[in-house]
Formats: sequence, C-alpha cells, structure tokens
Amino acid sequence: MKRDPELRASPDSPTRPMFITAGSGLKRPLFPGVELTINAGERLMLSVVTFEADAVVPTHSHPHEQGGYLVSGQLEFTIGNETRLLKPGDQWLIPGGTPHRVRAIGGPAVAVDVFTPPREDYLA
Repeated sequence: MKRDPELRASPDSPTRPMFITAGSGLKRPLFPGVELTINAGERLMLSVVTFEADAVVPTHSHPHEQGGYLVSGQLEFTIGNETRLLKPGDQWLIPGGTPHRVRAIGGPAVAVDVFTPPREDYLA
C-alpha cells in the first residue's frame, strides 16, 4: 500500500508515522456481499466493513486480536459458542485464535474492525 511521504511524520514526533486518508484506503471484496476498506500502520490495521443484506462472513479464526464497532444495521455475531444480535453502537473484542462468524440481519450494515497486528492476508 503506497503512502504519501508528506503525511509520513507527525509534527509532535518526527519518527512516529501519521497518515490522513480522508476516506481512501485499499478496497477489496472479502466474501460475497462483504467489502473492506483498509488502512494499516506497522502494528495496527483499521478497516470499514460493508455488508449487503444477509451477507455472511463464515466461521473462521486468525491469530490476530480483533475489536470492532457497529456503525449501522444489525449483525448476528457468533464468537466461540455465544451468538448475539448487535445493534449500532455495540462493540466486540475477539482474542486471537477464537472462532467467529458474522451475518447481516434485516438489511445492510457497516462496521469498523481493528486488528493487531495487521492482517497481511488482507493487504496482499
């Protein structure tokens, strides 16, 4: 992912990277009806996940720690053996290695996901 070198350094700390993406980022499909817009630093990845109605992220796990926030719509979220219906404003934390699944319920949904470390498979 190319970054603008002029946005590379924070005025407060010239060695610490800072990027302003203004809505841009790497866009890619994840599963049918699920699209990501991704921005990643050295140790953190932020993605906006857009779900079409009834779109599903099937059960999977990864070594990355994941947190998220539901911006709009409703998601049926299963983490481990627990399933809950999430509404806007709800958040989740998923330890690395924990199986989880997501499905949009009753229409489209938008969520924000954060991963640490960044998922290289998403950035390829």
